[in-house]
Amino acid sequence: MIPDTTIRRTSVLALDLGTTTGWALRSTEGPIAHGFVSFKSQRFEGGGMRYLRFRRWLTDLKATVARAGDTQGFGAVYFEEVRRHLGVDAAHVYGGLLATLTAWCEHHQIPYQGVPVGTIKRHATGKGNAGKADIIAAMRAKGHPVSDDNEADALALLHWAMAQEAIEGGGHD
Repeated sequence: MIPDTTIRRTSVLALDLGTTTGWALRSTEGPIAHGFVSFKSQRFEGGGMRYLRFRRWLTDLKATVARAGDTQGFGAVYFEEVRRHLGVDAAHVYGGLLATLTAWCEHHQIPYQGVPVGTIKRHATGKGNAGKADIIAAMRAKGHPVSDDNEADALALLHWAMAQEAIEGGGHD
């Protein structure tokens, strides 16, 4: 478990890992930022390039947060912990992104935690087996202009992390 003293004073990043990765960021100042980014393999590039691009994206995002005033960077990174994939390719991509993320977090000494999909869905909608449309609707109801299910999943995870922070020691929204 990530110590709550770490996440209350710094930015928190939530990720839905996949070829299209959803992200949500709560910085110490300002509103929640969110979106999605594609790590689809490009023509004529080797199989490992998507993971190098992912690592560079993480580093650039961390630098952006630091320039915005949070000199500590990320206090914590949460990711959607998937235990079952419908396709082999999706499982391979997820595994590669997860390995890249955890190695990157270890290198930068950033605490990280996986959260089961059902836990996130239950927190967002009250149902552990909610569908994509339910998660999108729940995030729109919170005022987030969501256009992608990966982005909605990352936002739902961020809201779960903020709720845990409030339970464990009085965080802020």
